[in-house]
Amino acid sequence: MELKKKITSVLAVGLAAAMTFSLAACGSDTAGEEKDDGSLVTVDVFDSLANQQGEQKGWFAKIVQDKFNLKLNIIAPNVSGGDTVFDTRAASGSLGDLIITGTGNGRLQKLVKANLVTDMTPYYSSMTNVKKYQNAVDAITEQAGKDGVWGIPQGVSSSDPSSPSEGMEPTSAPYIRWEYYKELGYPEIKDLDAFLDVLKDMQDLARKETGQNDIYAFSLFKDWDGDVMNNASAVVNWLGYQGQGSVFISADGKDVQPATQEGGVYEQALEFLNKAEQMGLVDPESTTQDWDTMQNKVTNGKTLVSLFSWLGKPRMNSDENKAKGVGFMLAPLQSMKVYSTGFTPDGDGSTIIAIGSKSKYKERLAKFIDWLYSSEGVYAAASNSGGAACPKGLGCWTEGSDGKPQLTDFGKQAMNGDHANLKISDDLGGGTYDSGFSLLNFKAVQQNDIDSETGAAFNPQLWESEADTSALFKDWSEHMGGATSDIDYLEKNNLLTVAPGASYTTPQEESTVSATRSSIKTEVVNASWNALVAKSDAEFAKVLKDVRQQVKDLGYDSVLKVDEQNAKDLAKARQEVVKQYQSDAK
Repeated sequence: MELKKKITSVLAVGLAAAMTFSLAACGSDTAGEEKDDGSLVTVDVFDSLANQQGEQKGWFAKIVQDKFNLKLNIIAPNVSGGDTVFDTRAASGSLGDLIITGTGNGRLQKLVKANLVTDMTPYYSSMTNVKKYQNAVDAITEQAGKDGVWGIPQGVSSSDPSSPSEGMEPTSAPYIRWEYYKELGYPEIKDLDAFLDVLKDMQDLARKETGQNDIYAFSLFKDWDGDVMNNASAVVNWLGYQGQGSVFISADGKDVQPATQEGGVYEQALEFLNKAEQMGLVDPESTTQDWDTMQNKVTNGKTLVSLFSWLGKPRMNSDENKAKGVGFMLAPLQSMKVYSTGFTPDGDGSTIIAIGSKSKYKERLAKFIDWLYSSEGVYAAASNSGGAACPKGLGCWTEGSDGKPQLTDFGKQAMNGDHANLKISDDLGGGTYDSGFSLLNFKAVQQNDIDSETGAAFNPQLWESEADTSALFKDWSEHMGGATSDIDYLEKNNLLTVAPGASYTTPQEESTVSATRSSIKTEVVNASWNALVAKSDAEFAKVLKDVRQQVKDLGYDSVLKVDEQNAKDLAKARQEVVKQYQSDAK
């Protein structure tokens, strides 16, 4: 699954401004009571997840217009304006007709109090698809702090929260250019140090064979840094931990470590990357380049390691390359305990879709939202291009003689081949497959969940008919104990740790804590990059020693106290969701 640009955070200050402004607006929801005559209208979609803005075009636009007579105008803070867009629109009393945004740090409560979202209760009885996930809806109501249906979370599921939700491949794991690893004779990789030795040999081999000295094992980027350095956090996932604010939590919830912990998992990740840097394995442009530049290098074969499954494979593992045995595959790193997130029956409560309180088309938008949670809607709106959205009505798949879904030739090209140039007929919206996929970037139902209408997963990669038979996969499987997927290999070798999928969002924190957190983040991220490029072990150690003292002087204890409590609450939520699922299954 392709991860898109980082979600723009909705600042509390903007919501506070909206609450102040909305005193006069509260209770004046008459615009939403006007009669909707069903005519073709353009609705504004304020979307914190979107990475493109403007009018939705192509085949997804055609589906939405045919079913609901709606045109979608996407307003994307990620693309232009950032938090200012939210602040300005919130202060006016209307974010948009349709709202996709985060809920953490008490934001949902503020949206409700500021009268920026509407209560969908009048339409809820007809939202038959959404009602299948009642627990998820109830969780959002509880988070809102007020009775009503204020939003629907993304990522809902009917599957076991203790089972890995990724399907075939974890989000973050060590992926390598398998053809070079093969040429080296499949050397054993016992631990991270051995991994670096293998990568050095792979880099030397790749440069020799291509004559290109700008090939590096690692190419990194800064775009998505938050409380910590994003790329180092990905390596922490290999160790069985996930970031939550300024701390890292083990998948079983038994261990919580601050990012500044001496010898902790975050320092281990930084040390690994620094050793790579000292060995000449890190692209020197890593400290200045952005995501777009880095991903182009992956596509052009300049990178030998992919920190994420959704980075290397989609850009290198074309059918043509796989037939030649070329591409990224999971490395057999014996010391890894890859972090995996379980299915979320209660959904991902940190992001919701809601209806703006001033919209004139509330009932129609409620129907549209409900459709997103239907089988048809999931196939149509799933994620982004290249391996996700696969509508049956677009001719993407059909049912085989055994009644199970299978991709058509069109679907295979859309999911695995040259989808950027895949033409769509005018009667289905025109343009190309890529130019027509949903700009919402809102995943209503987890893609690897089971479609009740077919009995198979929504994700075509998991269909029996779509088993990988390429030379690349066969060779990988033969040297990975006959594994049928990355997840299969990790599970069979006890190299996977699953954190139960729980709907949890951080509560609102005091403004003084938020201000301190902002300062802490800056120091930690800067120190992380300085540690990465340290020229010696001594310099590396000094950088981290200094930042530990700096953040302490800035008042990190107050932030750590909040984050440790949030971690405990998250662990508790995970335990409760497992108990609830087991109870419901009886």
